[in-house]
Parts: sequence; structure tokens; C-alpha cells
Amino acid sequence: MRKRASKRYKKLIENTKTKRVETLEEGIKKVKQNCTTKFDESIDVSLNLNLDLKKKKEEVNLRTVVNLPNGNGKKIKVAVLCEENKISEAKNSGAELVGSDNLIHNIVSGKINFDKLIVTPAMMPKMGKLGKILGPKGLMPNPKLGTVTNDIKKTVKALKEGQIEIKNDKDGNIGASIGKKSFKDTKIIENFNALIQTIQKEKPNGIKGDFILSSYITSTMGVSYKLKVRG
Repeated sequence: MRKRASKRYKKLIENTKTKRVETLEEGIKKVKQNCTTKFDESIDVSLNLNLDLKKKKEEVNLRTVVNLPNGNGKKIKVAVLCEENKISEAKNSGAELVGSDNLIHNIVSGKINFDKLIVTPAMMPKMGKLGKILGPKGLMPNPKLGTVTNDIKKTVKALKEGQIEIKNDKDGNIGASIGKKSFKDTKIIENFNALIQTIQKEKPNGIKGDFILSSYITSTMGVSYKLKVRG
């Protein structure tokens, strides 16, 4: 059943003369003007990519990480699964949860109170039983995303400082949170540029023309604005 738009949202629509903007700077300004809630709304972007979705899923799946220079304002809880001789190192890395077989037991029992999980390569053989639990939640560690590693301190630091994961959906769209209303515009712009640059580097060789077909910016409870960003 389709939800009815709130009075606040309807008012935003009525007060918006045009939802077409030409620059990122103008888009950020308009989105912030529409942040009328009492909490610090997230600033989010949505990009539609030029992907050949007729190919097999694994051939068109874009999944990577973006290091946002200013973070996105979200605090994350990091867990580290490692062998016993790395427990002390992991605890000193800044991770909130650290464990070995005991952490595996907690996960199997349904105690998943973390946002990111880092696993050392030596522990990967024990991850088989966790795939069906963590996979659907998007928490399964992945070597390509840097979450299967022996460099625990560096990885925890990157995640805490604003490293985010992005991947396209079945329609070729990618969404990401790049800041908060309270962020200075320059910080949001820097994060947006980091996102765009990362995506452009992932452009498949067989794709002709622009890789980014359209882009929109919005806030948690606001309306979206189309940006003139392609590439």
C-alpha cells in the first residue's frame, strides 16, 4: 500500500518552483533550505550508470569503496574477527568488538551488533557458516573491499574516517550518503567529487559515452534535485 505524503513534504513540493538545477553548489543550497526537520538530515545522492544490464549480474556489478575525505557524519561500529595472537592488536585499533571463535558463536546466535566486520585471512575458512547470516545483511567481509586483511589498524581507521561501500542495484543505480545538513558546503562538495572520481575509475572498458547518465541530490526527508553532472 502506497504511503501518503506528509503535509510537510507536500509543502516542500509546492514551494519548489523547479527541481532542475545546473550546479552541485546550487543543489546543495536548495536541499539545505528544505531541511526543515529537527534532526541533522543526511545529504544523499543517487546516480544512474550506463551499465549493460542484459549481461550476467557478475559482469555489470559495480562494487567498490569510496574514501570520503570528510566522512558522512555517520558513526559506525566495527567488529574484528581474528586469531588469538592478534586480539591485542585488534583491541588497540579502535574497533568496538574483537573476538575469535567467541565472536563467531555470537554471530551464529544472532548477536550482530556491528556495522562493519573485518576478518583476517587466517579466519576466512571459518566464515563459511556465517555467509547465510551476514550475506543478506551486507556484512560479509570481502577482499576486494579491503575487509579481509591483516592490516587491522589501517582498515579500522579508514572505516572510521569515512570509507563507504557502494554498489549498483538491478537498474544500474547507486546511492550514497555524502554528509549532513550541518556540514559546510565545501565539505559536501569534496565528498561528492571523491564519489564521482571513484565511480569513473570503475567504468567498464566496453561502455561507450558517459558512464554517469544522471545524478540527483536530496536529504533524508526532502525532495530531490537533478544535477547537471555526467561523465
